[in-house]
Amino acid sequence: MMKPDHSARRAYWAEQMQLGYDLIQVVLPFEVRECGEGFASIPEAAEAAGVEMLFSDSKIAGELDRVFFMREGLVNDVITIGREMNDLGWILKIEDGYRSMEMQSQLVRKPDVFDAILKKCIWENGDELPPVEIVFRRAIVLIANIPKTGTHMSGSAIDISVFRRDDGSEVWRGNPYLEMSERTPMRSPFIEADDLQNRLDITAMLEAHGLIHFPYEFWHYNKNDSMGHILSGQPAPARYGPVHWDPQTNQVTPYDDPLSPLNPMDVIEKEIAAAMQRADQP
Repeated sequence: MMKPDHSARRAYWAEQMQLGYDLIQVVLPFEVRECGEGFASIPEAAEAAGVEMLFSDSKIAGELDRVFFMREGLVNDVITIGREMNDLGWILKIEDGYRSMEMQSQLVRKPDVFDAILKKCIWENGDELPPVEIVFRRAIVLIANIPKTGTHMSGSAIDISVFRRDDGSEVWRGNPYLEMSERTPMRSPFIEADDLQNRLDITAMLEAHGLIHFPYEFWHYNKNDSMGHILSGQPAPARYGPVHWDPQTNQVTPYDDPLSPLNPMDVIEKEIAAAMQRADQP
């Protein structure tokens, strides 16, 4: 028999993932009128403004470097937030910015990320391998396997952490970036009260400048895309959709088919098999 707390954690995880999937179904048909705005460098803007910020030095997947660019119209908001955090004795760390189609596709299949999601899906399913569709749905929520819902592919999102300027310690939010568990949703009841307060205090600073939090990941914020409009109650069409970006010309081209999964069901099925093989290895 499962322990009551274990049962509660499983139920919460399943509930939150279903709510996330339901939100995605609302995002998919939401109108986007791509404005064609180019991108700007967050590190360059921070340096020019004299704002102390940090940037992840890890690879997003394989040998692909993270791209700390986002839409030009959003960069000043991020710099302002960074300055306000400096005034509090904090440093804003940008964990991730724009992702190309290749980057997002590979991220879904990144072994440590995919394995973590599959492990939670097995746990959710009573320690039995779940149907492929369940893993497919969880991947849509947690790693944006559909371009329309992947606000990083719109250049309109950042993933963040926050650190203290005096001693370099992290402003703790219950877990570090990147966590895949029942502790991942912003208001998870399975973190300490102080950690939740840190999440909410940080979120208030970003949302004061219009960057809306994704309820199912405590590190993700976005603005002026379809997800942001729905979460903030804006009925007008969004100005940012998923785009291919040419760094040489700073031109953007909307995706031909933003609703097609980056990794279809058959690919997810193959990734499950590969993950199970990895799990069996000593």
